[in-house]
Amino acid sequence: MPHLAQHIRSVPPSGIRRIFLLASELDDVISLSVGEPDVSVAPHIAAAAKAAWDRDDTDYTANAGIPELRAAILEKLARDNRIAVDTEQVWVTIGATQALHQAMHLTLAAGDEILIPDPGYTVFTMVPRMLDATPVPYTLRPEHDFLPDLAELESLVSARTRVLVINSPSNPLGTVFSEPVLRELLDFARRHDLWVISDEVYEYFTWDQPHVSLAALDEDDRVFTAFSLSKTYAMTGIRIGYLVTPRGLAQTMRSVQEATVSCASTPGQYAAVAAITGSQQNVLEAREHYRSNIQAATRVLDAKGIEYVEPAGTFYLWVRVDHVSDGDVAEWAERFLLEQRVAIAPGSAFGRSGEGWIRVSLAADLDVLRQGLSRLPAREA
Repeated sequence: MPHLAQHIRSVPPSGIRRIFLLASELDDVISLSVGEPDVSVAPHIAAAAKAAWDRDDTDYTANAGIPELRAAILEKLARDNRIAVDTEQVWVTIGATQALHQAMHLTLAAGDEILIPDPGYTVFTMVPRMLDATPVPYTLRPEHDFLPDLAELESLVSARTRVLVINSPSNPLGTVFSEPVLRELLDFARRHDLWVISDEVYEYFTWDQPHVSLAALDEDDRVFTAFSLSKTYAMTGIRIGYLVTPRGLAQTMRSVQEATVSCASTPGQYAAVAAITGSQQNVLEAREHYRSNIQAATRVLDAKGIEYVEPAGTFYLWVRVDHVSDGDVAEWAERFLLEQRVAIAPGSAFGRSGEGWIRVSLAADLDVLRQGLSRLPAREA
C-alpha cells in the first residue's frame, strides 16, 4: 500500500472534536464544548435560502461569489470595519476555516514558519502542518493580560518566518486587542516584512470595548482578514465566510478558489445576502443572550471559588481547573464527560499553555448552562 505524504502525519487531531464526538455517543449530555450558537437562524435568512432552492438557483457561481453578496460585504466592511477595499479583494469562502486555509496557502511554502497564538484556535496549528510549514506558538500569559509579548515575538522570528496570526476577539480566551496593541503588532510585522492573517470571526461579540479590524490600520497591504457569518447569524452549518485580501491578488485568488472549492453554495450565498442586508435584530438579541449568560456563569464559578478569565468578547469562558486536572486536562475532560455528562473543551486542545484550563461555550440555554457549570468541582479555599 502506498504511503501518505510524510508531513500529513504531523497534523494534530482536534481535541475539541474528540470531546464532541464522544458526547454524541452518550445520552443526556450538557454540551458546552463547541462554539455552536443556541439561537435559531432568523426567518428572513432561512427564507432567502429556501427561495434560491425553490427557483432552482443551484448552479455554479463565480469563484469569488455572487455579485450581490460581494457588494453587501463591501458596504458592511466600510460601515462596520472601516475597511475600504475594492470588489476584487473580497472572496466568499466555505466558512472562515477555508478563508484561513486560503490565506495560509497563499503565504506559506514547505519549511516556512508562522507565528500563532497559544492558546489559540486549533486550525492555526492544523493548517500549517497540512502545508508542511511549521507553526511557532507565541504564548498569551495571564500575567500579561493574555496579550502578545512583543519581546517574545522578537525572539521567535527566524529567517524562515513568513506570517503572523492575530485573533481578536480571541477564541478561546475572549480577549479583545485594543487599537494601540494592534498597531504595535503591525509595526512588528512591518519590521520583519511578515504577512499578517487576522481572524475576526467574533467581531460582533465584544462587550466593553469596540472591535478594531486590523486591515483598517494596514498601510502597506500585508493583512489578510478572515470573517464568518457562522457565529454572528447562527449559520454554522450553512458554511459561508469571506476572505479580504491585500490588493493585486485577484488572478491568483481565482486560480486558488477554482483549485480548492470552485465556489461556495449558491443558496448559502443568497442566505448571506439576506443576513448582511436585512434586519440585525436577531444579532442584537443574541448579543444580549450571550452577555446575560456570561454574567450568570461567572456567578456560578465565583460561588465555587473557580478562577476564570473575564471575557471582553466572544461567548466563551476560559476556566482554570488545575486543582482537579492533575496535569492532563484532556484526560480529565473526557472523564468529566463520562461521569458528569458535561462536555467542555480541554484547554490543551488550544496549545501547550492551555494545560490546566478548559473552554466553556456559553451559547446555551441559561438553566442548562447553570446546571453544567454546577457540576464542576469547587476549588477549596
